[in-house]
Amino acid sequence: MDKNKLDYASAGVDIAAGDAAVEKIKELAKSTFNKSVLSGIGQFGAFFKPDFGGFKNPVFISSADGVGTKLKIAFMSGKHNTVGEDLVNHCVDDILVHGARPLFFLDYIATGKLKPEIIAELVEGLARGCKNTGTALIGGETAEMPDFYQPGEYDVAGFIVGIVDQEKIINGSNIEVGDAVIGLGSTGLHTNGFSLARKIVFEVAGLKHDDLISELGRTTADELLTVHKSYKDSIFKILKKHPVKGMAHITGGGIPGNLVRILPDNSRAEIDKGSWPVLPVFDYLQKAGDISEDDMYPAFNMGIGFILVVSEQLAGRVVQDLNGLGEKAYQIGRITSGEKKVVLKG
Repeated sequence: MDKNKLDYASAGVDIAAGDAAVEKIKELAKSTFNKSVLSGIGQFGAFFKPDFGGFKNPVFISSADGVGTKLKIAFMSGKHNTVGEDLVNHCVDDILVHGARPLFFLDYIATGKLKPEIIAELVEGLARGCKNTGTALIGGETAEMPDFYQPGEYDVAGFIVGIVDQEKIINGSNIEVGDAVIGLGSTGLHTNGFSLARKIVFEVAGLKHDDLISELGRTTADELLTVHKSYKDSIFKILKKHPVKGMAHITGGGIPGNLVRILPDNSRAEIDKGSWPVLPVFDYLQKAGDISEDDMYPAFNMGIGFILVVSEQLAGRVVQDLNGLGEKAYQIGRITSGEKKVVLKG
């Protein structure tokens, strides 16, 4: 090749690799399709014909998010087939708080040099998350941008659209003093707090991704890559049986930063810190990093991944039903009058 001749490949973009990645994505995405999907992957736009049967006054609920620096653990360990599932479950839980059922999902993957085998692993996780939540993976974008990302690194974002009847939208507006706060157990860090967790594990504790954390009985990568839980199936079963006034997905900002988002004016949530078992990973991080409790709760979910607010009269039955569905549910607090905020007690 003439070294003075310029083309896309010499600039760092491999079109053939991009085509190979798309072919792998097509097969994985097709496994999530349902009768509403009218197009395959590869066209300029994705076609989705929603079924409005059973909906009287349908409203679309949408959200977009990423996985954050949890991706750094994937880069370290070479394990890329779980972070896509994290992303889908995170997005599903975000619209679930309003009572929305997911319809379809699109992804955006950007990298410096495209490696089809890594993209295939990543999309494997996306497809698994979509299949498990009944969401169709109908399209997206894979961008190769040389010199923009470090070698071996990428970013991924997700976009979800769901549906709910307008009269069934849950937004916390009817929360009132005396209501009970119920927490559902998380599987670990989910997709938040990783900048602090990585600093503790890899800088302060000096561990590597394949080192065993004796207190947890797992390697650092296995613990930190634990998949973000989707609460969809359990929550929809509860919604069919009980009136729920508000729900919160516990993501960045922890319980204080997310529960406050659904509180009406002049109401506050009092959370009893000893009312659920804090997961061992958070005890480890706090001890290893010498982190104050005041700094732990805004950074991490501390073992609670999702919250419901119901009337005090229903709380016991809702907790019992959730536990019967395989969740780890706890009554963790109450709604009182006062300044709109979340107060951690105990």
